[in-house]
Amino acid sequence: MSSDAPKLIIDSDWKSQAQAEKQRLEQQAASKKPAAGAMGGAMAGAMAGAAAGAEGEEGPVELSILHLVEMLSMQALSYMGALPDPRTGQAMISLEYAKLHIDLLGILEEKTKGNLNEEEAKAVQGTVSELRMHFVTVQQAVAKAVAEGRIKPQQAGVGGMGGGMGAGPKGPTLVGG
Repeated sequence: MSSDAPKLIIDSDWKSQAQAEKQRLEQQAASKKPAAGAMGGAMAGAMAGAAAGAEGEEGPVELSILHLVEMLSMQALSYMGALPDPRTGQAMISLEYAKLHIDLLGILEEKTKGNLNEEEAKAVQGTVSELRMHFVTVQQAVAKAVAEGRIKPQQAGVGGMGGGMGAGPKGPTLVGG
């Protein structure tokens, strides 16, 4: 084995994160009100549809494209500070990772064109569009906050996977952006 081999890092906390997400989706379905927050209609609708499908009471649930759209959009939103880090409870911003997940959704939209039903196509297109608009808004807000000295850029890797921006007692700190 050469010394150039990549080192495998296993995140043992993923099970607790998945369980927390499952509980959140159950609460959301129980209240019959999807938490849209900073999201618009198409993205919230796609996520609500995927969440409802994920909670089948009759046994295993057949996964759909909406589940993939939900997963990638939740990751993008997480890296844009819309969702707190489950370990720290603080919002994190890593524009590089948010852009990566949005770009993956864009690829999904492009490669599935003509192969989705109308509901799925609208969900993918609407989600990608809304995430891109939200990304621009967050990017501008971060640039303004850095220029005003309200947040301080840090080295990548400090905030975990490529860094992030945590909201601490003295305000958020940008990492890797």
